[in-house]
Amino acid sequence: MCRKIFIAATGQNTGKTTISLSLVHLARQKYERVGFIKAVGPKCQEFNGTVVDKDAALMARVFGLEEDICHMSPVVLGRGSTKRFLDGALTTAELEDRLLTACREMESKYDFLVIEGAGHGGVGSVVGLNNARVARLCDAPVVMVSGGGIGNVIDSVLLNLSLYRAEGAPATLLLVNRLLAEKRDESLSYLAKAFTPLGLPVMGAFDYSPVLANPTLNHISRLLGAPLQGDPTARNRIIHHIQLGAASSQKVIDGLAASTLLVSTGSRDELLVTLSSLYHIPDYRARIAGLVVSGHAPVSAVTQQILDASGIPYVRIHERTADAFSAVTGHVAKISAEDAEKIEHIRSSAEQIIDFDAIDRLVWRSHEGSRHVPLSAA
Repeated sequence: MCRKIFIAATGQNTGKTTISLSLVHLARQKYERVGFIKAVGPKCQEFNGTVVDKDAALMARVFGLEEDICHMSPVVLGRGSTKRFLDGALTTAELEDRLLTACREMESKYDFLVIEGAGHGGVGSVVGLNNARVARLCDAPVVMVSGGGIGNVIDSVLLNLSLYRAEGAPATLLLVNRLLAEKRDESLSYLAKAFTPLGLPVMGAFDYSPVLANPTLNHISRLLGAPLQGDPTARNRIIHHIQLGAASSQKVIDGLAASTLLVSTGSRDELLVTLSSLYHIPDYRARIAGLVVSGHAPVSAVTQQILDASGIPYVRIHERTADAFSAVTGHVAKISAEDAEKIEHIRSSAEQIIDFDAIDRLVWRSHEGSRHVPLSAA
């Protein structure tokens, strides 16, 4: 019999995909065959000729599951799906059939299956497939993932719990992610006090980590829709600080922190030339991650030659500097298959932080104790 876990979340950006990646990695150390499903995918891309959710593509590439990609992303809600559903061109019954067919196929092939939800519990409601109903359909015990904190975690968890309980798929475990290291024990202690009376065990997952949270140069390139120029080996460098190059060149240089991305208009010849020159010095290379060169004003021919000769990574766009700065500072970095450093960090950290055996026992003991007839068999 295939054991399954449904990874829910209290909302976006709680680190749900990081947890899914961790659990697949850890499960592979215990089970011979481990699979993954992104049940309802709101963010799609083309993968080997098939339109699938981005998280399914990520897992397929990281864990070599490409042959199962058609089952790993059974319901993709791309642009226009809501209108198609409301116009009657798409039905809940059709989507449920896709989901259940994929789930049965994957259960027959794997010993352990991680099923990842999308956003908060209500995502997918417009087509009749909110996360709670998906968990119930798949008959998978629910592990809810939240961000760090205390009060906001309690509020968001309680809001989501009501939907899962209403659908007959109560959460069996709360994994608290993105904790502040200095407040980890205190936060988990108070959260245990809050949820123990509700019969919801609490476990800690990852502490907040700049390595996981911050974007790479590759992310910035994709975000801005422009190629990364300069040193191609720097694509996966992680950016820890973002600075607007608006002050004098000397003040900008003096203010450089570790692995800083500078956003500057292309007309600032002195600053671009200075940064290009400093990039050759190891101490400054550690501080200069790269550049976003913005604005309609052309970069002078001499400055462009110096920029290209230095090898400094840069993205050239024509949007206003203020818009470019807002875009990169407001960006939430999602893990991609190219993020080798981040993925290795997740794998190694998961082995130290997450007790997979305890989760496996706890979740399935709780699930078996309250076992119900799945909707697929009703």
